[in-house]
Amino acid sequence: MGVTLADIRREALSLPRAYEALVRGRVKFRVQSLVFASVSKDETLMGFGFPKDERDALVEAEPHKFLMPEPVDMRYHWARVRLEAIDEDELAEIVFHAWRMVVPKGLARDVALKQGFVILDE
Repeated sequence: MGVTLADIRREALSLPRAYEALVRGRVKFRVQSLVFASVSKDETLMGFGFPKDERDALVEAEPHKFLMPEPVDMRYHWARVRLEAIDEDELAEIVFHAWRMVVPKGLARDVALKQGFVILDE
């Protein structure tokens, strides 16, 4: 188990409109100017878009995998995951759902249908 930056890159860049940027030594994945995933400099953690009102439950349910954002990022819809604690299927789901937070709903729905992801909040 565990994923790498190469795995994240493959998943993120497979999504429409996504691109990679290097900002202050960190690899970030964006749609336009909106970041949906960011890898720590040491490549052990990935920050990702996640609803603020659900992240306490996420971290409490699996604290060995998920962490709250850094204090400076608490105001954002953001959470973090330990890359050693997830597999490629979990990564694909995390990256997809983070990406869908920054793209139009119709595009997210189309990609979900093609890739077999479920969107529950529609």
